[in-house]
Amino acid sequence: MTTYVTTPIYYVNAMPHLGHAYTTIVTDTYSRYKRLCGDDVRFQTGTDEHGEKIAEAAAKAGETPRQYVDRIAATFKETWPLLTISQDYTIRTTDPDHVQTVQDILQLVHDRGDIYFSEYSGLYCQGCERFLTEKELVDGKCPDHQVEPKAISEQNYFFRMSKYQDWLIDHIKTHPEFITPERYRNEVLSFLSEPLEDLCISRPTARLTWGIPLPFDSNFVTYVWFDALINYLTGIGYPDGADFEKYWAAAEHVIAKDILKPHAIYWPTMLQAMGLAPYKRLHVHGYWNVDATKMSKSIGNVVRPKELVDTYGVDTVRYFVLREMSFGLDSSFSADAILTRHNADLANDLGNLFSRSLTMIDKYAQGRIPERGTVAMFTPDDRELISAMASMVAQYRECMDDFKFHKALQAIWEVISLLNRYIVSNAPWELAKDARHEERLRMVLCHLAEALWMIALVLKPIMPETAEKMATALGMKDAFADTGLEAVGQWGELPSGLGIDKGAQLFPRVEKRVEVALPATGKQQTANKSQPGMIEDGVLTFDQFKAVELRVAEIVAAEKVAKSERLLKLTVKAPEERTIVAGIALHYSPEALIGQRVLIVANLKPAKLMGILSHGMVLAAKELQADGSEKLVLATVAGSIANGSRVA
Repeated sequence: MTTYVTTPIYYVNAMPHLGHAYTTIVTDTYSRYKRLCGDDVRFQTGTDEHGEKIAEAAAKAGETPRQYVDRIAATFKETWPLLTISQDYTIRTTDPDHVQTVQDILQLVHDRGDIYFSEYSGLYCQGCERFLTEKELVDGKCPDHQVEPKAISEQNYFFRMSKYQDWLIDHIKTHPEFITPERYRNEVLSFLSEPLEDLCISRPTARLTWGIPLPFDSNFVTYVWFDALINYLTGIGYPDGADFEKYWAAAEHVIAKDILKPHAIYWPTMLQAMGLAPYKRLHVHGYWNVDATKMSKSIGNVVRPKELVDTYGVDTVRYFVLREMSFGLDSSFSADAILTRHNADLANDLGNLFSRSLTMIDKYAQGRIPERGTVAMFTPDDRELISAMASMVAQYRECMDDFKFHKALQAIWEVISLLNRYIVSNAPWELAKDARHEERLRMVLCHLAEALWMIALVLKPIMPETAEKMATALGMKDAFADTGLEAVGQWGELPSGLGIDKGAQLFPRVEKRVEVALPATGKQQTANKSQPGMIEDGVLTFDQFKAVELRVAEIVAAEKVAKSERLLKLTVKAPEERTIVAGIALHYSPEALIGQRVLIVANLKPAKLMGILSHGMVLAAKELQADGSEKLVLATVAGSIANGSRVA
């Protein structure tokens, strides 16, 4: 199989931010996944460097357009290694081969009669660098840039886009996978239900010189989209490169929804006019919001990738954006959200599981993967684990193919939760106390190592550095690079006798949050900047301590929270009844908690967890177990102290 996948080429009128990073991480993850499946993969990204906004930005910076684009394009290229992006080719629209390809295509379409000269009057948005129709305006303004477009009349060249409207409608309807998710397919069909206008594809040199000259009229440069979209062809050697036909037949584009129209309408009709088949699939994602506002350089609420990587590490950033956003829908960034994902999902769930498993192999099997027993020795726990791994792999494949990355990760984390339960139910530290259980101990440890090896492989496209660390620690470093997805689910393939290396923690806990600029108000989300009432250098003042209201509470009811492995819903009296959601389900059964008298933080701001509003926090301490894991132990109260009594 062949895969050719692209990001959009990023417009260089500003520096890279989380929106750029997300699109590129998604594309990189998909390309790595396809390589894991054994595909011949080509992954391309790049920068879009012509147009009015570039000329304007260069002038403001006191640079020539060439100086400006060289500088900003370099920042994009420098950003990708920080995010472990492994593109095969980076294209720039100022590259000489691209300029020539654009001019060749313009001449081809012109010679076929699909480009004509005419005068046009319309509403022009400088931010969009195109004419807008009245129907596209919201309250008379461009919906993307919130400005009224200017009325302009000028002579220009036009592409007969309307000629291909019926063909495009038919193609979209007969190829449901052409635009995904489905909501964007429907959006394009809705737009095409109205007559399609021809596309203005030139700008007179009297008002813009920073562009590719039309080959048939030097008084005009080409419209930026007729230039930019062609990059997908230039990068694979159009028209007669050795691999052009192979890769173009498998082309998939990944974009944000703000450039849906150029990719779903302009681009297919341009390709049809050239006599080329359209791309295979267009994958469209939503916006990243900050404080419920679309992240935008014009607003100033941008999140920079380097700041996130410096604070949390590259694989946390990759995991967070893929897990947090449902592809196609908008999602919100917050410092609290990424911190929670890091400490709960990565440090606690995956990190602790991996650490305690290796600790037990080191302690109870002399640091080597033990020999497994026969299938006849498998217990129901073993069979459940093996079945769950096979189910996870099948779900993982389906979700990764369909760009449902968050669901693929959910499937992996369900297995991680199962492995944590497998350890508790089989208790290797207890088996190690009796020589009669030696075979069972080896079996349990072997199954743990096998499952962790498979988890490392499915995480390989998503968190490549973490996956490699896991493989190295399991003694599989040499095999890691060449092992494909076909090995995942082949239970019993991990060689016995491999020496493990416990190494450092995969994800040390992070206690700080990254600073994020917010729009308009100038407020910031931060836990590092010194402000009145905030903790400095980890030391509380007496007044700060007095502000924390610790009270005695009695647990009168407890139940599990649906769809959560860790959470319990507690009803406590302190002395009034209140609901508290506590992450102790892995350490306490609901029935064991009834009647216990505990300490709570009573004046904590209410927070919604899994749809349940929690009014406080139960205090607990971490106790280190013999297997290297940590157990939560509730802080309880001795004596007959009344419910609601405050801790002095």
